[in-house]
Amino acid sequence: MSAFPDSPRLLRGGLVLVDPGTGRVLRIIALQYNPDTMTRTLQIRGVGAESGDHLEALRLKGPPTETIKVEAEIDATDDLESNDKQTREAGLHPQLAALETIVYPTSDHLTSNHRDAQSGSLEIAPEEAPLPLFVFGPKRIVPVRITELSITEEAFDTFLNPMRAKISLGMRVLTTDDLGFDAKGGSLFMAYLQAKEQLAHQRGAGSFSALGIPGIA
Repeated sequence: MSAFPDSPRLLRGGLVLVDPGTGRVLRIIALQYNPDTMTRTLQIRGVGAESGDHLEALRLKGPPTETIKVEAEIDATDDLESNDKQTREAGLHPQLAALETIVYPTSDHLTSNHRDAQSGSLEIAPEEAPLPLFVFGPKRIVPVRITELSITEEAFDTFLNPMRAKISLGMRVLTTDDLGFDAKGGSLFMAYLQAKEQLAHQRGAGSFSALGIPGIA
C-alpha cells in the first residue's frame, strides 16, 4: 500500500540486539506496525517490608521492577503486492523466526554442549545471549529481557505459510542492578532513567488551588 508522498515519516518501534560486552549492534528488528497500546507495570522495591517500620517506609532499594507488554501485528499483504520473492515462498516465517530466535540458544551452542556432555565435562556454561534493547522512539531506549513471546498465526497460503500474525511481547527492563554500571546495558538504563527525570522536570510544579486546598498545614 503506497503512502501519500507528503505524509510525515512514521517512526517504528522495535528491538535492537547488541553484544552485551562491546555494545556492537548485531541485529535490528523493526515492527511492521506500531502497537495501539503498550502496558507498563512498575513494582516498587521498598525497604520497609513490615508495616510500622517508620524508619524505612520511604527508602527505596533500587529501581522498580518495570515490565512492558506490547501487542503488534504483521501482515504480508504489502510484500505480496510488490511480488516479494521471499514472502511468496515463505510467508511471514522469516519475520517470526527473527523474533523467536532471540529466546533460543543457538544450535551451535546446543551442539557444543552436547559434545561436552558426551566427553564427560562436569561444567557446561549457559550461552550468553545478545542484549535486547526495546526502542520506542528516541525517548525510550531501554535494555530488556524478553519474558514472554506469544504468536497467533492467521491466513495461511496453500503451502501453509502464515500471511498474518499477532504478536504479544512481554519484557522486563534490566537495570544497573542486573547489568552493572560499567556495562553498555547499564549505561543505557541510566540514560533511560535520566530521560525520565528530565521529562518530569519539564512538567513543572502544580498548585494547591488545583487540589482545592489552601496548603498543607
